[in-house]
Amino acid sequence: MEAETPKNPQSKGGFARADALTSQQRTEIARTAAQARWDADIPRATHEGHFHIGSTSLQAAVLANGKRLLTQGTFLKALGRARTPKAGTGVMTTVDGTPFFLQAEVLKPFISEDLMLSTTPIFFKDKKGRKGVGYDAQLLPMVAEVYLRLRDHWLATKGEIPKQYKQNYGHIIRACDALVRGLAAVGIVALVDEATGYQEVRDRQALQAILDRFLRKEFAAWAKTFPDDFYKEIFRLRGWTWQGMKINRPQCVANYTKDLVYSRLAPGILKELENRNPLLDGHRKAKHHQWLTEDIGHPALAQHLYAVIGLMRIAEGWDQLKRLVDKAYPKRGDTLQLDLFNRYDDPNVT
Repeated sequence: MEAETPKNPQSKGGFARADALTSQQRTEIARTAAQARWDADIPRATHEGHFHIGSTSLQAAVLANGKRLLTQGTFLKALGRARTPKAGTGVMTTVDGTPFFLQAEVLKPFISEDLMLSTTPIFFKDKKGRKGVGYDAQLLPMVAEVYLRLRDHWLATKGEIPKQYKQNYGHIIRACDALVRGLAAVGIVALVDEATGYQEVRDRQALQAILDRFLRKEFAAWAKTFPDDFYKEIFRLRGWTWQGMKINRPQCVANYTKDLVYSRLAPGILKELENRNPLLDGHRKAKHHQWLTEDIGHPALAQHLYAVIGLMRIAEGWDQLKRLVDKAYPKRGDTLQLDLFNRYDDPNVT
């Protein structure tokens, strides 16, 4: 297999201009260009998230114009490179639109016209307004393909990766190979799911897997799970007189328990508990905690419960407790903070 040469005159000219510049000139030109980008109005992400390809976690963002980005650190990690470029070799050294990870001479014959036209780094702000640098997500498999074409060329002409390149390129090539294979697997699954409408079922099944880990198929025998201290602290913070557990608790305590405990264990847990353990004539068939599994549900409940009690002990008032709990253990799966503290129903939750 013979090395291919770029067919795009612009790309040839770009390489020639870059070769004619000194390292200091390249850095200065790129620094000026980068500062100009930051000074201009830069787009802001409307959506953010993480996804996995194999064992690699990738951070993604979508801009208001629909452009899908991967952050520079994620991009480098997926290619088997350091997440942070070495000093002087990062986005600041990009010359004529060619990012540093494609500037090696041995790669140039395998860079296509389409790739040359899409390698400009994208400066943006995340949803919180922080500055970031990313690349078009579609660029990732194209860059990986460059390294794999280089590998194929070496294997076809030399039978192996030359020794002088193994240290710098061997791990990158392995990462790119795993990346392309992973993208192929993810891609076909996504296409089938979208074509059949199965993606909605898939999302529900992912949630169901979490619920099944936490919840039993049938409720277990009752055992005391909530310590008296939990209720004593509620009474103290609400300014009520504690007279022991045998005295009827205010009905609103059940809602406090749902809000402070069950709604923060895992996504969908409270909703599923109320589906499995509904109110019948004002009472529930079992306590909510009787539905939790021994291996996952109860340990998670105990850990969370005693952490909340710890926050209760340091709180000087009910409002402070709410702020502490919301900060330390935000609700799982809720999109709206509901005020449950002024409702007086459901006395049989715990």
